[in-house]
Amino acid sequence: MIEWFTWIHDPQAWIALATLALLEIVLGIDNIIFISILVGRLPEHQRNRARVIGLGLAMVSRILLLLSLAWVMTLTSPLFTVLAQEISGRDLILIVGGLFLLGKSVHEIHNSLEGEEEHVGAKAMASFGAILAQIAVIDIVFSLDSVITAVGMADHVAVMVIAVVIAVAVMMLAAKPIGEFVDDHPTIKMLALSFLILVGVALLGEGFDQHIPKGYIYFAMAFSFAVEILNLRMRKKAQDKVRLHRPIVEDGKHTEH
Repeated sequence: MIEWFTWIHDPQAWIALATLALLEIVLGIDNIIFISILVGRLPEHQRNRARVIGLGLAMVSRILLLLSLAWVMTLTSPLFTVLAQEISGRDLILIVGGLFLLGKSVHEIHNSLEGEEEHVGAKAMASFGAILAQIAVIDIVFSLDSVITAVGMADHVAVMVIAVVIAVAVMMLAAKPIGEFVDDHPTIKMLALSFLILVGVALLGEGFDQHIPKGYIYFAMAFSFAVEILNLRMRKKAQDKVRLHRPIVEDGKHTEH
């Protein structure tokens, strides 16, 4: 248990915690959107409770996946050899995770900019339990990139877990304004997806024993984010805003783009 607190005096661990929590919040927007779509099928008085429980399920699924992946990362005995490179269970997780993040990021960028709008029917009311079951399944799917990102950015399991808890807590308190902010400033989401590509490359390097100091990754992220904040301030009065493609809810009364 003591090893969970050894990171407290490590400045780089605190930087990782802040960066990872921010990324988890931005990358969790899609999860919030889909939860909102499912919750919209419930009666008005049940929606807020379902939203909170859904985000709670998201936190639990992320933590369980983190703990399971953290255990696999301890498996350092070689499983097989590829081109004179010994591959262990840890290396395999890093390589597969890096490829997953690269593919996921590029796919999301393409769908957001050039893909077709996805129409999600929400006409029929559903039972509270059925909606929670669907949210649980969606949470597991959305947890994969979140958890793999955490593994790629932080060295301590405690830092990963705390970042996830902070992110979900913030989303519970401010799901609507956060979603609206990212929707109004889609470059923030594009930047987050670009960060995922960077993390994916770092994971691939780690998987093949090519260590990339995380300090370089944190600096690149912080510098890029600072430049984008300046860009947003300069474009604050712009009339035409870029809109990313996102799921559209069809309830027979209105369609949201």
